Amino acid sequence: MPNLIELKNITKKYAMGSEIVHALNGVSLDISEGEYVAIMGASGSGKSTLMHIIGCLDTPTSGEYFLGGKAIQDSSDDELAAVRNAAIGFIFQQFNLLPQMTGLQNVELPLIYGGADKEARSERAKAVMQMVGLGDRMNHRPTQLSGGQQQRVSIARALANRPKILLADEPTGALDSHTAKDIMALINDLVADGMTVVLVTHDSEVAAHAQRIVRIKDGVITSDERKAASRS
Repeated sequence: MPNLIELKNITKKYAMGSEIVHALNGVSLDISEGEYVAIMGASGSGKSTLMHIIGCLDTPTSGEYFLGGKAIQDSSDDELAAVRNAAIGFIFQQFNLLPQMTGLQNVELPLIYGGADKEARSERAKAVMQMVGLGDRMNHRPTQLSGGQQQRVSIARALANRPKILLADEPTGALDSHTAKDIMALINDLVADGMTVVLVTHDSEVAAHAQRIVRIKDGVITSDERKAASRS
């Protein structure tokens, strides 16, 4: 499969007062279309910074980033926002749903930003809500949903614009173990359907679902292991 994500010698430096922090230090990583990759590391390892760069939420200090063959590293904020909306879906630990909106309205938001007309976005939002098993909860607000249901809404929202990549940042961190298994099963189903998934986690049980585990420490990739082709 062709590479969807190509990172070449990526560095990221932050100024913390008078100190320069090297969050990433020469990271190179290729991810193919349809691949399921877990990025593991302790707090402060650089894994979140790496996810932010992959997700076009931040740009590197130096190095090259190609997404679908297009150079990303020198893009403006507006260009990065357009790439995010068109190509990348995000799942966060804390769901990040707007409490005053129904689940369906939350899912419609990226479609509004993408310029879809009212009928098209309503149809697509309903379809992805059905896909994640919430066809009977579309008009419930987040406070009327369980944690697992809220995360399903967040997954539906991530899928609304038919992204090429799904980025999941500790997607089960706020869930009990039973609900976490349900969410991981849903992500596994998306991978089986051809979705490219990059999962950031410190949890080895969550990472074990992936086909490939990349470990990062002190801003450097320390190991990159691929499992057999079968998917859990």
